[in-house]
Amino acid sequence: MKVLVLGGYGVFGGRLARLLLEDGVEVVVAGRSETKARAFCDEFGGAALALDKNDRDAVSAALRGTDVLVDAIGPFQGYDGYPLAEAAIAAGCHYLDLSDDAGFTAGISALDASAKAEGVAVLSGVSSVPALSSAAVEALKTDLSEITLIDTAILPGNRAPRGWSVMEAILSQVGRPLAQWRGGAWVDTPAWGGVARRALPKGLRRSASPIGAPDLVLFPATYQARSVLFRAGLELGVMHHGLRVFGWLHRKGLLPRLDKLTWPMLQAARMLSPFGSDQGGMSVVVAGRAAEGAAQTRGWRLHMDEGQGPFVPAVPALLMVRWFTQGRATPGAGPALGCFDLAEAEEVLSGISGSFDKDAPDMTPLFEKAIGREAWSAMPDSYRTGHDLWDRHVMRGTSKVTRGKGALARFIAALFRFPPERDDTPLTVTMERIGETEKWTRNFDGQRFFSVLSYAGPGRVRERFGPFEFELDLPVNDGRMEMNVMRGWVMGLPMPAWALPKSETAEFDQNGVFRFDVKISAPVTGMIVHYQGQLRREDLIPPPA
Repeated sequence: MKVLVLGGYGVFGGRLARLLLEDGVEVVVAGRSETKARAFCDEFGGAALALDKNDRDAVSAALRGTDVLVDAIGPFQGYDGYPLAEAAIAAGCHYLDLSDDAGFTAGISALDASAKAEGVAVLSGVSSVPALSSAAVEALKTDLSEITLIDTAILPGNRAPRGWSVMEAILSQVGRPLAQWRGGAWVDTPAWGGVARRALPKGLRRSASPIGAPDLVLFPATYQARSVLFRAGLELGVMHHGLRVFGWLHRKGLLPRLDKLTWPMLQAARMLSPFGSDQGGMSVVVAGRAAEGAAQTRGWRLHMDEGQGPFVPAVPALLMVRWFTQGRATPGAGPALGCFDLAEAEEVLSGISGSFDKDAPDMTPLFEKAIGREAWSAMPDSYRTGHDLWDRHVMRGTSKVTRGKGALARFIAALFRFPPERDDTPLTVTMERIGETEKWTRNFDGQRFFSVLSYAGPGRVRERFGPFEFELDLPVNDGRMEMNVMRGWVMGLPMPAWALPKSETAEFDQNGVFRFDVKISAPVTGMIVHYQGQLRREDLIPPPA
């Protein structure tokens, strides 16, 4: 098996070339710099070749007698079409690339017919994503009747080497709109605009922010997942949060596209490379429901030590070359989804300082956890649909709003931004899971207010409105759930019992429709607001193929 690796002396291509050489594969290390290619081959082996990927005649000549072409150059965000893949097909050799660009990886299916006609395999994204991440999903989704969330994060150590292509690929996205499939709909969020904490084995915890990846485009349809999230993180806070600030400045028009700043950003990253650690990894979480309806959360986490993280993107390509060597290639072109078993990757990674575990956070929806599995199962479908929150969903309907009449009641209603009085108010409720909490944003025809809910023990939740927090009891009777205020705090200080508001709140089903009735009163003011109505969760849009 003869493999030509374009970018074979780079960060990821160099690791792949080394793995292939250890496997006894004949490797041609190619790139624009013959000096760098020769230096690599003098140290690790292989044949050096000066080759510009844009010189089509030179590429065609180099592919004569080649079995596999691997493109490890990038950044794939800037590619115009698939000239390298087309050249490989014309030469009758297999093609792999390490693309991390969603559009490029998904679009390569356009070459499917020509690849099949020539009997060659053409695979894009043969890297950490989507090849390795999809292998993890395939292993984790066993016996799930429904996948509600796929959440992936890649978290390299700060001392990991950074190439120009990877840096440019990241910077080209920061601060720009990023479409994510959340709750059955496409939702735009700024790339690198938010932050969450993710854990790896051996006690590592890192910040992670949304960034584009093939998973975001491919997984919704492939796995019929309700939500698909992807994040990446930088170990040093000054780098991670500094990038968030630069993204915000770009959104405000105060900075150009950040990929124009690749060179100074790369120099800054290299100056900071002595700090942090050489430890990194990735995590994949798959949540959903088993056949009997029970909530399930499953995880796969990889930890790489000793600065070996850059080998991870190379392992999927190594595995595919092994498949080709064994005659297991399937002709055709498409994204690298579920191409190999996770165990195959783990076997290679474990030999390169990789370690694994299957820890995952409990992502049982808040109200299912609070009222208990038995009561949840007995609740009407409309109730469970409304509270079956794993990531984000939107409910729409109408409401009748009545306001208290006294001056103090009106003041309190204004303070909490409760809606004005109206018989038929359009209502949208956006529910979003943030860690172990749920944020409910209620929009009464433009008048918005929100609260944050959290678990407070069996049969109870807490709801926070700014500085006010209340503990609610949740009695359930005959498919009807009530919410009764039991305790309260203002800025963390306990409220006396006589000052607690009274909540006459109920959620129930009526003719298959989720209905709510919320009446809030206070001892001094009497009724403050009373709103009642109905809601339906937005129909899940079938994920695009």
